[in-house]
Amino acid sequence: MLRVFLQTATVTALALGLVACNPTLRNHGYIASADAKPQEIEANSDTKATVLSRLGNPSIKSTFDDDTWFYLTSVRQRLAYLRPITEERTITAVTFNDDGQVTKVAEYGIENGQYVNYVDRETPTRGKELSMLEQIFGTIGRIPVEQLGGRQNIPGGSGGPAGGR
Repeated sequence: MLRVFLQTATVTALALGLVACNPTLRNHGYIASADAKPQEIEANSDTKATVLSRLGNPSIKSTFDDDTWFYLTSVRQRLAYLRPITEERTITAVTFNDDGQVTKVAEYGIENGQYVNYVDRETPTRGKELSMLEQIFGTIGRIPVEQLGGRQNIPGGSGGPAGGR
């Protein structure tokens, strides 16, 4: 009886382990419908209005002008607690001229991406970095004593008018 229980427990544990290892796929960004795909936009025949009506708002617009729209789509795979992996990425760039006519449609994939190395250097600052205790207790003894209880006519200070002696 114990042997059957152990076999059942082992098979159950293995089955749960296999189920937990199934990857989860998630779509991010612009999701094209069957009748409206960014790749179907045609240069010299579509305008900003037709692109907007067929595809909707772009994922992002060009940084320095509004003449290039980008539609971004990506599929990410997540496996248990591991960092997600981007399996597919499609970027469709639609460029317009000054009249709002489409001049160019370019499609980029994940193979066109480039890694950017960030610089982790820090700009040094002048002075001394204070610890938390130095920040909390650093002003003790620095407040002028004459402002605490004297009878002076100091705006915002204590003591009231000096002429009432």
